[in-house]
Amino acid sequence: MPPSAASLANLDLTTLAERLGRACRTHGVGVTAAESCTGGGVASAITAVAGSSDYFEVGYVTYSNAAKTRLLGVPEAVLAEHGAVSREVVEAMVAGACRDSGAGLGVAISGVAGPGGGSPDKPVGTVWFAWGDAGHQQAECRHFPGDRRAVRERAVREALIGLLRLLESRE
Repeated sequence: MPPSAASLANLDLTTLAERLGRACRTHGVGVTAAESCTGGGVASAITAVAGSSDYFEVGYVTYSNAAKTRLLGVPEAVLAEHGAVSREVVEAMVAGACRDSGAGLGVAISGVAGPGGGSPDKPVGTVWFAWGDAGHQQAECRHFPGDRRAVRERAVREALIGLLRLLESRE
């Protein structure tokens, strides 16, 4: 039975990352992360666990739109039409990261961490996530309160929880 979001939300990042590692090994799945607003925080949390090279080979920090296009294959037209903080972009990011890395599962994150950069449509704290692989993705938008550090920390936590929920639902 997959874990509830509430039960995972109480775990610290190290415990979440360790649990993710066990789930990756159990299922023989490699993971990747395509990050924008978190600036490598997900990759850092995963690789803080000894032995993570068994299931994590590469992550992508694509802070600019040009990097999203060049490294992950996000179409320029999608960025122009929807903006970097959107369902369409994070779905393309995770698909591109999985394609490039060969990982069986990935997460992508793009958001407005602040303190500037927000808009009425996408205020500070708006973060889009996508979990999936090269062929299938599921995306969610979250709105986190707090300053830049708090938004980024919450986003890293949510990214790990989403990966865990997908892997543990396979059991």
